[in-house]
Amino acid sequence: MNVSPMGDGAWEALMLGQGPGGRRRDWGSLSFYGALALTVLVLIVVGTVRPDQGGASSGNSAQPQGKATAPPAWMHKLRPGEKPPQFVLFSFDGVGSHLHWQRVLPIAQRTGAHFSGFLSGIYLLPDDQRAKYTGPGHGPGKASIGFGGTAQDVRTRVDDLNRAVAQGVEIGTHYNGHFCSGNEPSVGAWTKAQWNKELDEFFTFVRGAPGLHVTPASIKGGRTPCLEGRFDQLLPALAARGMTYDSSQVSDGVAWPVQQHGVWEFWMPLVKVKVLHGKKVIMMDYNLWYQLNGAQDDPSRSTAFKDVTLDTYRAAYNAVLKGNRAPLVVANHFNDWAGRAFSDATEQFMGEVCTKPETVCATYSEVIAWMKLQDPAVLTNLRNQPNAQVP
Repeated sequence: MNVSPMGDGAWEALMLGQGPGGRRRDWGSLSFYGALALTVLVLIVVGTVRPDQGGASSGNSAQPQGKATAPPAWMHKLRPGEKPPQFVLFSFDGVGSHLHWQRVLPIAQRTGAHFSGFLSGIYLLPDDQRAKYTGPGHGPGKASIGFGGTAQDVRTRVDDLNRAVAQGVEIGTHYNGHFCSGNEPSVGAWTKAQWNKELDEFFTFVRGAPGLHVTPASIKGGRTPCLEGRFDQLLPALAARGMTYDSSQVSDGVAWPVQQHGVWEFWMPLVKVKVLHGKKVIMMDYNLWYQLNGAQDDPSRSTAFKDVTLDTYRAAYNAVLKGNRAPLVVANHFNDWAGRAFSDATEQFMGEVCTKPETVCATYSEVIAWMKLQDPAVLTNLRNQPNAQVP
């Protein structure tokens, strides 16, 4: 089941399947066919939308892509009895909107936060070059999201990405055409060969973007469109390229990453939302919006939806801080849905949580580097703790 991206190029989905420990996901009253119908409808609309439309201290001193700096104080092997930092992993899918970069980067700079941006590769192609992209099983120039706009739009986007990387943001992949269920052949059915084709094109666009300070070697992971995919096909393709993580699969509660097919899986947490009478929802902007009012764009409810989102983030943070200390994935898009309710909530939460004691707002690669320093038995003990649950 899924819900796909709009606006800046994504909106992630509700999927049935298995999380850590084989737990099924409980979607409550949400109908599979209702969600699928909504997805197909929005995918038709989304194809015409451009990415710029809609649109104690953490101690972070991470390593921007391509730059080496001294490791931050928290980057060390845990001493006996020492708790891990509470990592918070902010990430955004698509990352094509100049206005949203202008909002998020100053907050990160002020708080010392690092975060991750998952780039849709076709945002580096001007509209008049769209035929350079051919998605697996699709015709040239076809995609479920917009391309890069004008040549000047792409130059501005490259400048934004370069500024972000210089500030410690990690750039990963959101792949290219965003073919979710209903736009077949969709990513949920792709083989390893098809994922490799999509990745080949993504890295071609990265290499070909004039002046871009992001290299293929610096891109170590990403998130799939609509959280869909046959991960036994995707993850080996990532591992074969030296990529190290994915953040697309869903866990019941907040769970520690595990390795699958040689790649770290950073789980998207399914958490209780108080205003929904304890119903569990994937903690992502679009999923919250869908559950609150069926993803109807009603700016008059902006304040209420912002408050619900903030309450959900804070409850998840408090649960994991007091529980298993697993990295908390806060996944979003650059969007203006519901009068900016979800973007405003995310930006406010970043501003408040990233300066809390024992808390580190980090990138995925930074957390992997930290895990590599730990005794394997320590990581095993952490993974064996119960997933953190919002009460």
